[in-house]
Parts: sequence; structure tokens; C-alpha cells
Amino acid sequence: MRILVYGFLLFLCGSCSLRGITVSENITYMEDGFLGEMPEKRLNIFRPKKIKEALPVLVFIHGGSWRSGSKEKYSLIARRWARRNIVTVIIDYPLSPEYKIHSMAKASAKALNWVDENIADYGGDPSRIVVSGHSAGGHLASLVAIRGEYFDSLGVENPIAAAVLIDAAGLDMYHYLKEKNNAPGTSHLKTFTNSPEVWKDTSPIYFLHDNMPPMLFMMGGKTYESILEGTDRFMKEYKRFEPEPNFKVQKNKRHIPMILQMVYTPGRGFRWVTNFVKSVGE
Repeated sequence: MRILVYGFLLFLCGSCSLRGITVSENITYMEDGFLGEMPEKRLNIFRPKKIKEALPVLVFIHGGSWRSGSKEKYSLIARRWARRNIVTVIIDYPLSPEYKIHSMAKASAKALNWVDENIADYGGDPSRIVVSGHSAGGHLASLVAIRGEYFDSLGVENPIAAAVLIDAAGLDMYHYLKEKNNAPGTSHLKTFTNSPEVWKDTSPIYFLHDNMPPMLFMMGGKTYESILEGTDRFMKEYKRFEPEPNFKVQKNKRHIPMILQMVYTPGRGFRWVTNFVKSVGE
């Protein structure tokens, strides 16, 4: 019986899943009081034990409606990417309601800057940094990938070589919040404030341009209506700059399964991300 169970686990996880990895946990990338307002925040790094040459880097920003979630919840996924020879970084960032959306984006940019300056010490190639995220994390990943202003505010260069957006929320938060017309201080307004100017300023759709990094978009066909509508609006605008976007729709997937599928290495979603990250900079 034990042999059968062991064999099943090998099949489920993939032949490379037993490769050794090294995990460096709770590394501070942002000190308390940064920019006069930010809290201390940390990241975890997952990498193969044996690295022969500098590897591509995936920096992942977790979801949770901008108000919950933590880097620890994504360790299993990070381990799987590390076993595929991708140095994987999972970050924490300030959460709502204590912190607002601009602070979250600045923290994400600060984390990417730290990775750019330090990841070579962990076997990563700083010229091949890919930012990714699911749900609210996908929104933050798209925002810092498209808007260089967050790096400008830190006085550093934007190190992002590419982006992977997994069922990203908030791609047109301005339109969504206008339609919802929530009472001040309720729902997502705790994150995005009561100001329509902030809504628009943090909606990636309004900042598309010719020099964006390559992007892989993944969306579940049965995800939330707000994501379906927001992604549709975004892609129509995005096609003005990239007529043939790298856009994958998994027709039968809901929102949470879009990230849970990364646990199973044989899955096509996992392969899409892995192959895309490895192709960057080649």
C-alpha cells in the first residue's frame, strides 16, 4: 500500500519535485518608517540547491482583496517553481484598511528593487526578473509593470523584464467603483479611498504604452464577473499596443482554482507560467 501511495505522489508532483531546494525566509526588504509611513515588510526566497548559472527570477505578489493574505500561504507553489530552476520570491506588502493602494504599489516596487539589487547572491539573474500575482496581487503586479512612476518615486530603475497576471482583479478599478457607487469608506473604498482620481490613478488600463514589458495573461472562464468584465475592457485597450497578446483563458476554471492549479506541476497553467518565465531574456 505504501508503494502505491508513494507512486501516486510521484505522479502527482512530477518527476522533478524531489529536487533539493534552499529556502531563505523573512528577509526584510523594507524597513519600518520607509518613506515616512511604511511598515517593515519581508520576503521569502526559494531556489535550487545546485545552481550552475544565474537563473530567471519570479517575484510573486499574493491576492486577498488587498486586505488579507500572506507570503507563507504560497510556499508550496514557490517550492515547485524553484524545483523547475526558477528562483522564486514571495513578498508580503501592507494591507488595507490601515494602508491604501498607493502604499501597496510602492511596497511592491520596493520589493522588486531589493530583488534587483540582491538576487544575484541567491543565484538569480537580475536581468530576468518577472513579476507575477493572483487576484489583487495581479493588480499590483500589472500596476508596477506598466507604471514606472512607482519606481521613480523611490529614485530607482524599473527592473521588471516581464509580467504574469493570473486572474488579475482591478485592471479598471475606476470603472468598477463608479458602477458600484459604494457609500464612502465601505467595501473596496477602504483600499482605494473615496477619490475617483485615485481609482483612475491606480487602474492599469489608463497607463498602457508602447514600451511595456512582455506579459502573460491567464483568466478563468468561470471567474468573478468583475474580473471577466475588467479583463475584457483591459484587453481591448491592450491590443492597441500588442495586437496578439499572450492571453490564456481556462474556460472551466473559477477564481481560486486559477492559483490552486499551480500546486500540481503537470497542469497546463503551471507549464504556461514556467515556460514563459524561462523564455524571458533568452
